[in-house]
Amino acid sequence: MPVLTQPATMGDVLKYDVNPNYTRETVTLLTGTAYPVGSVLGRITASGKYKLATSGGSDGAQTAAAVLVYAVDATLADATGIVVVRGPAIVSRAALAYDATVDDAAKITTKIGQLASLGILARDTA
Repeated sequence: MPVLTQPATMGDVLKYDVNPNYTRETVTLLTGTAYPVGSVLGRITASGKYKLATSGGSDGAQTAAAVLVYAVDATLADATGIVVVRGPAIVSRAALAYDATVDDAAKITTKIGQLASLGILARDTA
């Protein structure tokens, strides 16, 4: 019998949000990558666009500002995505996706702390 594999979905990442009309926003994602569901995003100050939150830099995206709830392919052009930008909300820590520069436990903890300051809590048991 063949084994079927299903890609991650919003339900794998977002476990609770108080009211989607309050916690979610539609944003523009910066061109250049395919963003997986659960991407931890930072907001570029100059343009207002979002990209994967980095662990360094000075464009504003070094601070986690949102979690993407649906996968978006922005490899060829800027694209629109739906994100959780404020809580109360709970996301699964294991389902979060990070930029390649967020590559150790301390950097991940920093990003999770930044999300917590927005009311977006990452839980292991979610």
